Amino acid sequence: MVINLFNIVLVEPEIPQNTGNIARTCAATGCRLHIVKPMGFTVDDKKLKRAGLDYWHLLGIRYYDSLGQFFAANQGGRFFYSTTKGVNTYSEVEYRDGDFILFGKETKGLPEQLLYDNKEWCIRIPMISEARSLNLSNSVAIVAYEALRQTGFEQLKRMGQLTQFEW
Repeated sequence: MVINLFNIVLVEPEIPQNTGNIARTCAATGCRLHIVKPMGFTVDDKKLKRAGLDYWHLLGIRYYDSLGQFFAANQGGRFFYSTTKGVNTYSEVEYRDGDFILFGKETKGLPEQLLYDNKEWCIRIPMISEARSLNLSNSVAIVAYEALRQTGFEQLKRMGQLTQFEW
C-alpha cells in the first residue's frame, strides 16, 4: 500500500544494506522509492532483502537507467538535493506532498554540476566540521521525517497499541 507522500530518490546507491534500510523507511512512511542505476549490487542481494525485512510488499519502487531518464519521467516535480554542500538546512525549506528528495551515492554524493545548477534547492543536515557525512540511510530518515512532520504526518498511524494495557 503506497501512499506516495514523498519521493525518495537514490542516485547510484552502492551499499545494499543502506538501500534495504531506506526501502523499509519508505515502506513504513508511504514514500515511493526511486533508484537511479547503476547500483553497486543486484536487486536480489541477500543483504538488501534482509535490511528491508518483510516490508517489500508495502513499497512502491521505480528504477531508472540514468539520471536523465529519471528527470524525463518526472517532469514538473519539485526536487530537493541532499548534500553536505547544501545552502539550506533540511529543516529550513518547506516541503509539499509529492516532492522528490534526491540522495547521492555513498562515496561521492550527487554530481557537482547538478548541485551547482540547483543550489537554491540543495539541503544539508548540520554536523560538526570534522565529520565528512552521515550514513545514507540515516540521512534519508532524518530528511523524510522532517518533510512528513511539516505536512502533519498525513495518513500515517500515529500511535501503536500496548499488548497488555489500554491507554
